[in-house]
Amino acid sequence: MSFADLKAKANDMSALVGAAESATTKQTYGDDRMWKPTVDKAGNGYAVIRFLPAVEGDDLPWAKFWDHFFQGPTGQWYVEKSLTTIQKDDPVSEMNSKLWNTGIEADKDTARRRKRRLHYVSNVYIVSDPENPENNGKTFLYTYGAKIFEKIMDSMQPKYEDETPVNPFDLWKGANFKMKIAQVAGFRNYDRSEFGSAEVLNADDSVLEGIYNQQFALKEFTDPTSFKSYSELNLKLTRVLGEEVKGQSRSEIDYVDEDIKNESPFNDGPSNPVVDPVQKAESEDDTMSYFAKLAAEA
Repeated sequence: MSFADLKAKANDMSALVGAAESATTKQTYGDDRMWKPTVDKAGNGYAVIRFLPAVEGDDLPWAKFWDHFFQGPTGQWYVEKSLTTIQKDDPVSEMNSKLWNTGIEADKDTARRRKRRLHYVSNVYIVSDPENPENNGKTFLYTYGAKIFEKIMDSMQPKYEDETPVNPFDLWKGANFKMKIAQVAGFRNYDRSEFGSAEVLNADDSVLEGIYNQQFALKEFTDPTSFKSYSELNLKLTRVLGEEVKGQSRSEIDYVDEDIKNESPFNDGPSNPVVDPVQKAESEDDTMSYFAKLAAEA
């Protein structure tokens, strides 16, 4: 939509709410369009960002995709987007389902370790990045997980009657997101992050239009052409696992997928507390560029 249309629809967030409820690439690693928050040696960090609206050609202000990130017994890494993102069969999903359906606990553990990871991507405006002030006032892409998306959803559909719904992607009546990162049980935790009060990002529409025009299209992250084919992924999986891998169609198996019936893959008993898989996935972000390079070279 045009900038003028965007302003005219500033109060309408029904479509976003519906899409968020239903939600529940090119590989992005090493992409200089991507912004990441910086943490100190203790794992703590702080930044203020503003989520930006959908650009012309994109239906939503976020893209959603799944990927797999694990090391095989060969020492090689499998770092690939999952074809389940675009509703197609994926060799890792099929293998995980087959492992889970054996009923053997060791096989279930393997499926848990190889489960898919959920990512969202949005355009963001950096209001304050204390550790990297050169980023302030610039527009980037930002990849985040289910925890932050839940906070976005809560801002649009608050749980309490005394809270006013806010479209965090709105330039005029949205809100800044105060990102507060802590290290909890060895993983990054975003629980204390929150949206501020609703406010215009900038009172000058010409400045807002400039920010709007600096955004990146998100459709590339779910464009079928950005995914490897089933056969390519199956070959990669074979190399990483060091064994023959035969794909199975969905009709041949009880397709449980990697949600693994909402079980945590990190609950090993009282001595090992349950860790949110999303937090674990986000804690791995800093290593992905390195491992993606290794996987690409395999």
